[in-house]
Amino acid sequence: MFKDTQNGLILQIRISPNSSKNEIITTDEIIKIKVTAQPIENKANKALIEFLSKQFKVPKSSIEIIKGETSKDKTILIKVFDEEKLQNIKNLLTN
Repeated sequence: MFKDTQNGLILQIRISPNSSKNEIITTDEIIKIKVTAQPIENKANKALIEFLSKQFKVPKSSIEIIKGETSKDKTILIKVFDEEKLQNIKNLLTN
């Protein structure tokens, strides 16, 4: 689901575009993120980064899709090096 690296926190997620609301659903196997944006012209990816930025209280420039740009399964890098912020993100994902 997620792991610490020297570059930041890496998340394995599955995006669900065109949803009724933005939300994070965490199960034992996967982090599923629903966004209201449609999967056209990169809108869902932009909405995903914006939503994660607000949820995790990090700048949008700190969030990068490193794999799965056009797929529902994505690998995301969150460039955060502050231990407290990292812990807050992990807590949000494990609740």
